[in-house]
Amino acid sequence: MKKLIIAGGTGFLGKSLIEYFSPKFDNITVLTRGKSRLIKNIKYLNWDAENIDDWQQEIEGSDVLINMTGRSVDCRYNQKNKKIILNSRVNSTKVLDQAIQNSIEPPKVWLNSSTATIYRHSLDIEMSENGGEIGSGFSVEVAKAWENAFFSSVKTGTRKIALRTSIVFGKGGGAFTPIKNLAKLGFGGKQGLGNQKVSWIHIDDFVRSIEFILQTEDINGVINLVAPKPTNNFKLMKTVRNSLGVPFGIPLPKGLLEIGARLIQTETELILKSRNVIPTKLLKAGFKFKYNTIFSAIEEICN
Repeated sequence: MKKLIIAGGTGFLGKSLIEYFSPKFDNITVLTRGKSRLIKNIKYLNWDAENIDDWQQEIEGSDVLINMTGRSVDCRYNQKNKKIILNSRVNSTKVLDQAIQNSIEPPKVWLNSSTATIYRHSLDIEMSENGGEIGSGFSVEVAKAWENAFFSSVKTGTRKIALRTSIVFGKGGGAFTPIKNLAKLGFGGKQGLGNQKVSWIHIDDFVRSIEFILQTEDINGVINLVAPKPTNNFKLMKTVRNSLGVPFGIPLPKGLLEIGARLIQTETELILKSRNVIPTKLLKAGFKFKYNTIFSAIEEICN
């Protein structure tokens, strides 16, 4: 394909998408809050993620738009941060939609980030796209507003997919780095009760699944971007310790996690919520995961 647009493409996931797709597209435009610049076939273009500006010209005639924009949820959920988290997702989605509505030749495909956190805390029932039960609370309300902003328009000619992604594990960044550091410090035991489910996906399967979605024209709507087999917190931390050669891991009970979360300005929900999500649509469409188990994923990352 000729042209890919990535909004908010300077984080761990965005950089991974750029690296994977740069040989596959003639041109890539990254909409970023940073400085505008050109590196080989990749154009970085400044935008504020809220207002129509010169960047909307890039939307015209593009093949694919991927929106990764959103303030990190790794913070305290006070009123100020809640507003920033919500607005960064909803406003960027709305302004991209406005640019598409204004275009004569809109993108063929629009993939918009969402989150597997939209499903309820579940220790027993696996959540698929069709049968999954939507949860409650701040994070869920953000996810619902995000997807509503995405699906509310009816522009014809653009296939739309909301990516309900859970934790993405990979080398060089993302969610695995703090987990690895905790284990190395000796705090790699279970967190809370340790039975909470952890839905995850290896970064290689993340980018491969994006390509698969682009190539599979009958995939649309919401899709769970997670590995087929959720693990749990106890097994995850044990696998990380074993892969790093750390002989023990001090467990962190909920009370201690609450204190630690306040000290480092984050929320325990990121660790304690049970995300029990499966990729029913991807599997039915024929996608083959390279990393089906948490053991194979962690082993590759650590070695």
